[in-house]
Amino acid sequence: MPTRTWIMAADSSRGRLFEIVEPHRELREIEDFSNPQGRANNRELVSDADGRFSARHAGPRANSGGQRITPVEHETQLFSKTLARYLEKARSKRRYSKLYLIAPPGFLGLMRENLSKEVRKVTAEEINKGISWFDSRDIARYVQPRRRSRSA
Repeated sequence: MPTRTWIMAADSSRGRLFEIVEPHRELREIEDFSNPQGRANNRELVSDADGRFSARHAGPRANSGGQRITPVEHETQLFSKTLARYLEKARSKRRYSKLYLIAPPGFLGLMRENLSKEVRKVTAEEINKGISWFDSRDIARYVQPRRRSRSA
């Protein structure tokens, strides 16, 4: 059975999922997740239908851990959970056997918190870079040297 390698390149506003099927080593994009709220500013995310409260009351909110987070941070957390759930569901269906996770430092930390133990076990490498907007060929070139050195 051929090895199916997935590459998730993500940040707070976009997640792109690629698949490499061995032995052909062809990279193809299989999913594109969008989170426009990840690029928004806090005022844009806070609305009040009646206009009773001004944006100055839309400061940080407390999450379940008691930490103060902004509306944008909250949306980013939800997005990382969505991506993690997708990866877990696909893993349980054996759609991939190896994962490369590429994200900027803060988002990579959120992803790490939300990934299941089983997905973390099949994660070959976490790459600390914000390249979700790169062309698919550039992403393939970025990961290719890492894949060769691991298989040697």
